[in-house]
Amino acid sequence: MIFHSFLLKYGEIGIKGKNRYRFEDALVRQVKLAMNQIEGEFDVYKSQARIYVDCKSDYDYDEVVDRLSKVFGLVGICPVVKVFDMDFNNLKAEVVKYMDEAYPDKNITFKVEARRANKNYPKNSMEINMDLGEAIIEAFPEIKVDVHKPMVHLNIEVRNEIYIYSKTIPGLGGMPVGSSGKAMLLLSGGIDSPVAGYMVSKRGVTIEATYFHAPPYTSERAKQKVVDLARLISKYTGPIKLHVVNFTDIQLKIYDECPHDELTIIMRRYMMMIAEHFANKDECLGLITGESIGQVASQTMESLYCTNEICTLPVYRPLVAFDKRDIVKIAEEIDTYETSILPFEDCCTIFVAKHPVTKPRLDRIKKSEENLVGKIENLVEKAIETVEIIDVH
Repeated sequence: MIFHSFLLKYGEIGIKGKNRYRFEDALVRQVKLAMNQIEGEFDVYKSQARIYVDCKSDYDYDEVVDRLSKVFGLVGICPVVKVFDMDFNNLKAEVVKYMDEAYPDKNITFKVEARRANKNYPKNSMEINMDLGEAIIEAFPEIKVDVHKPMVHLNIEVRNEIYIYSKTIPGLGGMPVGSSGKAMLLLSGGIDSPVAGYMVSKRGVTIEATYFHAPPYTSERAKQKVVDLARLISKYTGPIKLHVVNFTDIQLKIYDECPHDELTIIMRRYMMMIAEHFANKDECLGLITGESIGQVASQTMESLYCTNEICTLPVYRPLVAFDKRDIVKIAEEIDTYETSILPFEDCCTIFVAKHPVTKPRLDRIKKSEENLVGKIENLVEKAIETVEIIDVH
């Protein structure tokens, strides 16, 4: 069956009142971006609380559905057959043809649900329902009507053309990217942070990312792993500006000057400080991390309190109450898990203390950081000045 268009349904955007057009426009932009990444000519537009993708050339159906199913804000993707001849006898013939091709197994129940947006059409919605239902039963006696719990909802929308569709492919829901500001993701090569970026982006937030690299202690393959993770989540979030920071000298200085049981907390505070610098520069409204309470020593409540203190921007932790099983499940669903478990360690794991403090006190952490005064400022400045920017698509 050849589908001429896709009717796209959105969810919570519909309750945005007078601001709804802003969210609709953001969703149209994201759909256009998705369609620009595949072969074919497509016209994306909104009309009467719906968004449409008209297919103007040959296209790969599975590829179109795959791209649309990764656009936040869509709750349903409906492949549509368009009927341009408005004559009702022609419509009956097209509906019978549609049911024959879409449902080879006729052991089904159905209900016709017509919507007459074009009030000049000679039949009203109830008449369309009855007459098309009768035509289907006459053509296929084995098909039964069930107006309460039908297996097939046959939708007929009468506009300037007539739209026929009966299948709704589930979308991801959420809000369209670009409708809720911008935030900086602290991205590592682990399982958690890509999932955190995905989840915040699902609420309409545009994502940038910062990765801390520690050559020669971490390899170029570890860096490439993070770039690959950014590319995987960019299928959902859109293009990502990735900041790659050389963190080696800073880590070595902390290692030399600070108590080893506090290494992870102090290093984490400097990561947050540097990431916040880039966030402020690019007008981000917050930081995003993949931390979950109690998952590791640096993610106890006391540890999170100490790392938060260094920041002036809010820190968003969408995984804060998730256990590892929850996080892994999402990682598998968004295809980042297999990349995340590749055995290329990043700087966080290389410099971890053997016996890290699990209940750090902020006053003691600040006291230990006094050992770095006059010794680390130039290293931080150098790390910021030598940052590598990678535009990930």
